[in-house]
Amino acid sequence: VQLQASGGGSVQAGGSLRLSCAASGLIFMYYHMGWFRQAPGKEREFVAAISQSGGSTLYADSVKGRFTISRNNAKNTVNLQVSSLKPEDTAVYYCAAERNTWPLTREMDYWGKGTLVTVSS
Repeated sequence: VQLQASGGGSVQAGGSLRLSCAASGLIFMYYHMGWFRQAPGKEREFVAAISQSGGSTLYADSVKGRFTISRNNAKNTVNLQVSSLKPEDTAVYYCAAERNTWPLTREMDYWGKGTLVTVSS
């Protein structure tokens, strides 16, 4: 299984990015997908999740109204539109897949390698 995240970069506060995660080696439509992030010196935290069909989404309180998760089961991709970025959003963003448990926990079945988002003030 491979989860390849991309789309990270350096932006100023208030800016936007679109993170993407391409999945392979699994039956994508069977998996709930999530985005997590880890800032320097901090624990990995949940950001957003989307159910197998895309019918349900969940967000961390810190990103509600600013981030939007979506998926395309035909293309085996999950995206995270991140907007109104703040310096505290600076982190490595990871996508992850979970077959059974919903809502998601940090105990995911598969993890990608992450993409770095840096937000300057």
